[in-house]
Amino acid sequence: MVSASFYPSTAPVNAELLTYQLRYMATDFDVQGRGYGALVLEHAERELKYLGAQQLWANGRDSALGFYLRTGWLALEGSEHLSPETQLPHTVIFKLLQ
Repeated sequence: MVSASFYPSTAPVNAELLTYQLRYMATDFDVQGRGYGALVLEHAERELKYLGAQQLWANGRDSALGFYLRTGWLALEGSEHLSPETQLPHTVIFKLLQ
């Protein structure tokens, strides 16, 4: 199972663009690496673009950065931080929707 949630939000990069924040994404451990997460992101991108979104952003967990970078997201240089909720390392990531 894969789940993700997106909310309208002002991004810390390209603030002038209509942007949605990926606030939460999770893939069950037993199906990770099979492409389901990428399919969920592709579907969400299409739907949000239809709604007028120009950009997505998130506080990506560093342990998942490879996944996001492979699916076209970019890391915002110098944005590394510890999540106040989890105390785990995160980096601000974003993706322009073309």
